[in-house]
Amino acid sequence: MDDWVHRRREKRALSRGKLPGIIPYIGYGSPTWVRVLGRVLYLRPETAVAGAGDTDTGRGPRENVRQVSRVRGWRSFTSLHVPFHPVSVLIDGERVTEIVSDRGGVLDSIVQVTLDPGWHTVTLQTGSGPGVDAPVFVADPAARFGIVSDVDDTILNTALPKPLVAAWNSFVADEHARTSTPGMPVLYDHLVTAHPGAPVIYLSTGAWNVAPVLTRFLERNLYPAGPLLLTDWGPTPDRWFRSGKEHKLRELDRLAREFPEVRWLLIGDDGQHDEQLYDDFASRHPGNVAAIAIRQLSPGQAVLAGGRAAPRGQAHTSDVPRVYGSDGAILQEALMRLDIL
Repeated sequence: MDDWVHRRREKRALSRGKLPGIIPYIGYGSPTWVRVLGRVLYLRPETAVAGAGDTDTGRGPRENVRQVSRVRGWRSFTSLHVPFHPVSVLIDGERVTEIVSDRGGVLDSIVQVTLDPGWHTVTLQTGSGPGVDAPVFVADPAARFGIVSDVDDTILNTALPKPLVAAWNSFVADEHARTSTPGMPVLYDHLVTAHPGAPVIYLSTGAWNVAPVLTRFLERNLYPAGPLLLTDWGPTPDRWFRSGKEHKLRELDRLAREFPEVRWLLIGDDGQHDEQLYDDFASRHPGNVAAIAIRQLSPGQAVLAGGRAAPRGQAHTSDVPRVYGSDGAILQEALMRLDIL
């Protein structure tokens, strides 16, 4: 049924003159490979080439993501993706390889490269038209510390019952209607200052549709730039809804394989399953976890989030140190006692 609806919408989009265009997302990698992230959508001709060919390296790494896509609210979920569409990857004007979007139009591919540590830009191009620039962060091989952070209720505050949060924040509100958790931007800034070159990964169960909105939220609230690892929206071949828990575990295991020498600080909240997920990951990969930091929700926030995942002090399957706090300042003091800051 989903494919049938998509084919009908695709014919209508083509008849209106829409073209395949790319929404770039922030990627990451090492000096020998990068994970290129983006999404191919049917866009109006003037939108499909927005930001194309702009190689101004003086702009921040998130600039293209928020400039290319200003779609917000429910419109981001009604946008029409382009499945299985070939996209050329160029570095310094030279075509490196070709990747293909998945069934949901998402680009998520490993590309072999030779790059120095730091921020770089790869160009993604559909057909013979101009391309768009996608920022990628190349982690320093000497880095031994990294940050994995949840988003909702950890660094982004919500104020609605959990069943309505996704609907309101995704279909109605924009990033200016969302507030940041007090002290968290300062905490993250101190962490990246104390550990230069450390990769920062934002891991969420949110849909790729809201990636540009979340990117603008992170930039507006002065969080360190880093890739968002989100999930596709809509039904799968075997279920109506995707499993957020499976998505997070899969991405954490992948990070452990991709960066075997990095020990991650895992930051989440006690309103869902973050502590349990992080504990499970730490029990399987104890050498890849520096500590677990859990933001404690207030009683009111916990009720809106659907309750606490588990009482503090429960038995854990790993011996990884963990800290608790209601905001960034308290967590920062606790991490200083662990010599992480």
